[in-house]
Amino acid sequence: MTLKDISNGPDWIMWVVFTIMALMSVLLLLGRGSWLIAGYNTASKEDKDKYNQKKLCRVVGVGMSVITILILIMTIWQEVLPASFATVFGVVTLVDCVVMIVMASTVCRRG
Repeated sequence: MTLKDISNGPDWIMWVVFTIMALMSVLLLLGRGSWLIAGYNTASKEDKDKYNQKKLCRVVGVGMSVITILILIMTIWQEVLPASFATVFGVVTLVDCVVMIVMASTVCRRG
């Protein structure tokens, strides 16, 4: 059984999701997408000053890029990849989010 066998929607939806995620990743990697980061965009000025905005954007951008690449892999090779790759995608996404949260709380904080 492949990913194609368990997918329920049209293929163009995955391409739209990939495109949106890729654009958001590029914006974050350029250090200009802080408004995309939940919590940071609604934080007070004092709380925002505790973080290096460029580092935070880049950390989240790299994390988003990992998920975006996995979505691209699943979209292109859905007829070849086993259905269990959906589980791999879920686990990698979960670990990636935890790593982003930890790095945002440690590496991106100002001394």
